[in-house]
Amino acid sequence: MIRTTVETSIKSSADFFSRIMQRWLPDAFLFAVILSAIVFICGLLFQDQTPVQMADHWGNGFWKLLSFSMQMVLILVLGHVLAMSRPVQTLLSKLASLAKTPTQAVVLVTGVSIIAAWINWGFGLVVGALVAREVATNVRHIHFPLLIASAYSGFLVWHGGLSGSIPLKLASTNQDSLNALLNGQVIEVSQTILAMENLIIVFALLISLPLLNVLMMPKENLIEFTGTETAEKTVDHTQLSPAEKLEHNPVISLLLAAMCGLYLVNYFVQGNGLNLNIINLSLLTLGVLLHGNPHNFLRAIKTAINGATGIILQFPIYAGLMGMMVQSGLADSVSNWFVEISTQDSFPVFTFISAGVVNFFVPSGGGQWAVQAPIVIPAAQSLSVPINNAAMAVAWGDAWTNMIQPFWALPLLGIAGLNIRQIMGFCTVVFIWSGILIGSLIYFLY
Repeated sequence: MIRTTVETSIKSSADFFSRIMQRWLPDAFLFAVILSAIVFICGLLFQDQTPVQMADHWGNGFWKLLSFSMQMVLILVLGHVLAMSRPVQTLLSKLASLAKTPTQAVVLVTGVSIIAAWINWGFGLVVGALVAREVATNVRHIHFPLLIASAYSGFLVWHGGLSGSIPLKLASTNQDSLNALLNGQVIEVSQTILAMENLIIVFALLISLPLLNVLMMPKENLIEFTGTETAEKTVDHTQLSPAEKLEHNPVISLLLAAMCGLYLVNYFVQGNGLNLNIINLSLLTLGVLLHGNPHNFLRAIKTAINGATGIILQFPIYAGLMGMMVQSGLADSVSNWFVEISTQDSFPVFTFISAGVVNFFVPSGGGQWAVQAPIVIPAAQSLSVPINNAAMAVAWGDAWTNMIQPFWALPLLGIAGLNIRQIMGFCTVVFIWSGILIGSLIYFLY
């Protein structure tokens, strides 16, 4: 009886939010513009900024994410291209074959996404979307937007994972402006990422998110995946011109892959870790190699590039939004307000919530820490709250509101071929549940 009531409540909530989002949520591009307008007005009303000043803040920030935008375009396109190669499609098909029913499909996609995102956030975004696409081709009567929302829900753990920018920054000996705040103290990942408190939160999400996503499965109005693309076709080489034969020559691909591979091997032998550039270079190497020749690879690129329009258009707008939030002082004001109402016991939870609010307007882990660290660290020290706990509260707050912030969903949506309205209803339920779960665990553990 209790199980039926819970299942009905969750399914009803998912249906309710899905209807609301389908009707009222604008396209992700319009969402970014409207959000920018809201921040612009807030700067005028609450920070005594003039319209010219707010416009300057926006313009000064507009190009700050240019390098990062290109990285995200490449990770989307190259990940998509890799999935279109025959070897990877075979591998994904074998993984997807583990799921025989819609329930198993949702559990598999959610679990794989969580594990991949904990290892590396960029890797998690790509892998989650690719596995979801392949599972959707093998399992019938599965709601594809829910499957993609399940893949995106795994992104919740990224800042508590091995690529979390805040804990990695704290563990770095080159902390720049943070060095003065921490008096040169280095906080090892054993106190943040690998701390028992953090691992308990990750494990709680690993157990609860697949169950939550299963309980949201619609029984009617299913939207199924239409199929996967393939970039490789049989070609009659006797009919090719000399130039076309060169394009179909696998030696060209092998030369490029060998050069990239040699660099990557040397990079990892030297003890370096994963970052976006290395992930992209790895995807490029594998894509070139597995497609067999330049012709197949370039055909796949042309197909995959269509999904990158959202990133190209919207990331600069979000960069401008971040510029307004930071340079006008709005981000500082939000953080300070939460600090002022905190006690030693409530500080980690209020820090978690404030980070969630700031992240909605500054959707960048590193950028957010630059804003909040000068406020959070002195406050934590004055309240005798361990710095590692305060920092991880910011990290989890940053990850939490990604569930209702389209910024990070854009690469995944590009691979899936969906729009934000189709998944946001499900993501809203994940947002509510994860906020309760993570907030409660932070309160009792930190």
